Amino acid sequence: MVEKAGRTAHFRLVIHSGKAYVKRYKKSIQTRADFNLWGILQLLRWYPGRLPDLELMFDADDRPIVRSDDFKGQNMDPPPLFRYCSDDASLDIVFPDWSFWGWAEINIEPWGKSLEAIKKGNNITQWKDRVAYAYWKGNPDVDPGRKDLLKCNVSEHEDWNMKTLYSEMVNKDWDKESKEGFKNSNLENQCTHRYKIYIEGWAWSVSEKYIMACDSMTVYVKPRFYDFYIRGMMPLQHYWPIRDDSKCTSLKFAVHWGNTHVDKAREIGEVGSRFIREEVNMKYVYDYMFHLLNEYAKLLKFKPEIPLDAEEITPDNMGCPATERWRDFMAESMVMSPSEELPCEMLPPYDRLALKEVLEKKANLTRQVELWEDQYFHDLTNKP
Repeated sequence: MVEKAGRTAHFRLVIHSGKAYVKRYKKSIQTRADFNLWGILQLLRWYPGRLPDLELMFDADDRPIVRSDDFKGQNMDPPPLFRYCSDDASLDIVFPDWSFWGWAEINIEPWGKSLEAIKKGNNITQWKDRVAYAYWKGNPDVDPGRKDLLKCNVSEHEDWNMKTLYSEMVNKDWDKESKEGFKNSNLENQCTHRYKIYIEGWAWSVSEKYIMACDSMTVYVKPRFYDFYIRGMMPLQHYWPIRDDSKCTSLKFAVHWGNTHVDKAREIGEVGSRFIREEVNMKYVYDYMFHLLNEYAKLLKFKPEIPLDAEEITPDNMGCPATERWRDFMAESMVMSPSEELPCEMLPPYDRLALKEVLEKKANLTRQVELWEDQYFHDLTNKP
């Protein structure tokens, strides 16, 4: 069954007797796979001797590919494939992305350090003094939804309560940013607006956690994909939901509502950021990885063995050959000593009824926002 997941995998990982072995199939985008493997090594250092033997396949591309419809009514199980996100129609296993240990190509430091920097940046501009617009910075060329978002920019003809700034980091602006030392990409300097927009790219976007850590109210364009933590967040508590089929009007109302309910908007921003700081810190990222891999290992029906053509990976043989930012970020994210605490206790899974109630609550809160929005524009249109 694991072999079947190898069709698109970038690497096969075997953990055996507390050591990690990898067989690489193909190169990932940039150094995604390397930093995920580095993260797994840090997990082994954080909780030494606590992970069982296991074997898995990892696909470091963006979109999920294990479609649940392909296995309905068939006498076969879906192949277990790990990746960064999934959706309601897929069965891919969601794992933390590479950027938690650093994204060297665009100079985003490991998550622990980035989180501290953003926390300090939040204090530079107090919420009441922040620009009362919604703000987005990113590459619009990766998805039509993002290009559609640019239509909502402030112009002399229409004020959608939004300002966007995008940078084609993968194209012509990459060299410019690199030569300027990424001074325009410092995350701690981007918490200057009351409202920050999250919108997916080709799949889920790494930017999510950085946006939500800003204390600004996150205006969250309806997503298709989910990572490992967003399903634990609730509309109107952690973020403000935005329609994906009428982004401009939805954003305009979100900012209007926030500017007329300042205390509530500030609270949504603060609660969302607190969730990121307290629930998505590196201790709990490692705990999620630990529990996920333990539960996965329980399902294996064979004894994992080290492939003949696999190589053992260690902090030395991964970190020492690395250079420049890649080496720096590995050093910064290295676990220097085992955790003094046990992994958090995992709660039992939702039963069907409890899960249904959570999903209905999310849907109802989102619908409530849409009704407010519809009423706002109805009243605006029918003003005498």
